Amino acid sequence: MPEKKIKLHFGKVGVILLFVCAALVAADLILKYFEEAQDWNFTVIPSLIWVEHGHHNYGAAFSFLANADWGQTFLTVFSIALLAVLITAFLFLPERFVFLKTAVVLIIAGAIGNLADRLMFGYVRDFVWVNMLFTSACCNFADFFIVFGVIFAAVDFLFLNEWALIPLTKKAKRAQARERGAEEDEHKSEGGSGEGE
Repeated sequence: MPEKKIKLHFGKVGVILLFVCAALVAADLILKYFEEAQDWNFTVIPSLIWVEHGHHNYGAAFSFLANADWGQTFLTVFSIALLAVLITAFLFLPERFVFLKTAVVLIIAGAIGNLADRLMFGYVRDFVWVNMLFTSACCNFADFFIVFGVIFAAVDFLFLNEWALIPLTKKAKRAQARERGAEEDEHKSEGGSGEGE
């Protein structure tokens, strides 16, 4: 059986998602700018989500590495490396994986938004507080993009696409049934060729 060649997949879906990515990055940076310029302080949902001015995160999530001298350098290099991997994955994922490509774009947009902050200011501008029952976290819209992107990717891998561990959609089930059928045909052909030798 001939090996499948890996090739770039950048068509209509890729172009649309590229514009979506640019819009998300712009929205994140614009919101950060206006929050700082106007000193936003207000409640969105009482005891659950509120906006508070003046929070600068020198580390990663939950201020991880904030106090390390090498933290900013490490996080910047890590973000650039992660972006390189994500962009490569986006370009090589077939266009039919719309949901997964969307998830990757969300993570890319969030990573670019926070990387831009690190490069410009040396910290990430956070202003949205979220009460997570046992603790509260201050974040920004780039963080939301990353979180939702990871969730969407996990859901896709677990339940939706043709590699799903627990396929729930008809499309995923059909794809896996075709794959099993192809493997069975390959085994039969190999067995047949072996008998004739």
